[in-house]
Amino acid sequence: MSNDGPLLIIISSPSGAGKTTLTTRLRERVANLRFSVSHTTRRARPSEQDGREYHFVSRETFERLIQLDEFLEYAEVHGNLYGTSRREVETAKDARGLIFDIDHQGARQIKSVYPEAVSVFILPPSMSVLEQRLRGRASEDEATVQRRFAAAKLEIGHYGQFDYLLVNDDLEDATVRLVSIFRAEECRRQRMARPAEGLLAEGRAPGRTP
Repeated sequence: MSNDGPLLIIISSPSGAGKTTLTTRLRERVANLRFSVSHTTRRARPSEQDGREYHFVSRETFERLIQLDEFLEYAEVHGNLYGTSRREVETAKDARGLIFDIDHQGARQIKSVYPEAVSVFILPPSMSVLEQRLRGRASEDEATVQRRFAAAKLEIGHYGQFDYLLVNDDLEDATVRLVSIFRAEECRRQRMARPAEGLLAEGRAPGRTP
């Protein structure tokens, strides 16, 4: 771990727990954060734009990218493929941080390549609240709600692989805690070792008074 590149932060949650909203608020409050735009084979929702929320591609294109080893991680979720391109990290070298919005499978794969990445799992305040939030999505029918609710229970079972757990019971409080996690991780000794060593080297330079 060093401060040579962006702090890699993985934000994951079951559907409806609020990771998209919290990710947006984190970017509003911390300057120069990049969002890793994943590839997916699912259809875009009416409010989504290609290249902003996701790179929307066909299954054929996605599978060709797999063969070319273009992905850091990929997985099939709810019948659709999702993946993170290696280029997302390569093009974010001047950013303060790079945010990955991925599930527990993707988080494990990213961690295997970048063990210094920081992972945060967003929890709903209760399962009943989570179900209400899923039902509040006008774009999803009852069968989809039930499938996502069942998947959410499985997702929560993987909380143990994450560095931080954050309950999204109050949006403002959850935002403050997420920002605090990012800023605290920026100050870790491993990330700040190089500037500290630079100060020591400066102090040892010829002509310096002990």
